Amino acid sequence: MTVKALRKVGRRGLRNLRRGRVQRALAAATAASALPLGLEIWFEHFRGSFGDKWMWTPVVLSPALAAAGVAGVRSERAATTVLPAVSALYCLDGAIGVYTHVQGVRKRPGGFSEPLYNIVMGPPLLAPGSLALVGGMGLVAALARRER
Repeated sequence: MTVKALRKVGRRGLRNLRRGRVQRALAAATAASALPLGLEIWFEHFRGSFGDKWMWTPVVLSPALAAAGVAGVRSERAATTVLPAVSALYCLDGAIGVYTHVQGVRKRPGGFSEPLYNIVMGPPLLAPGSLALVGGMGLVAALARRER
């Protein structure tokens, strides 16, 4: 690609962003974020031996969200039906994860009275928030206008 072509693409992208037409970009960002996040979650929950059945939900939902994001890039209809449905589940799973991680720290010996050890060595308190953010990005994609 030439520099002139890159500038043209950049100007078109900026114009679409200013006009609120970012549906494809947000759907693509959601799809691209879901799989690496799911893989990271799998590694961390594997380390925790999948001790709770809820630990499987983000691992299962991540490929589904990535597929919904790809479908949202390809089809405006998928971006307004499938993507927000799966994104809402992913977002809800992140909120549930924050709660379960807080409970995981609380149940460790000493609970929150030993914050330095239990917060560092226990489940990461805010990590499930990343699921909520990626799910939220998919929800915003459904509300945004489509680029032409």
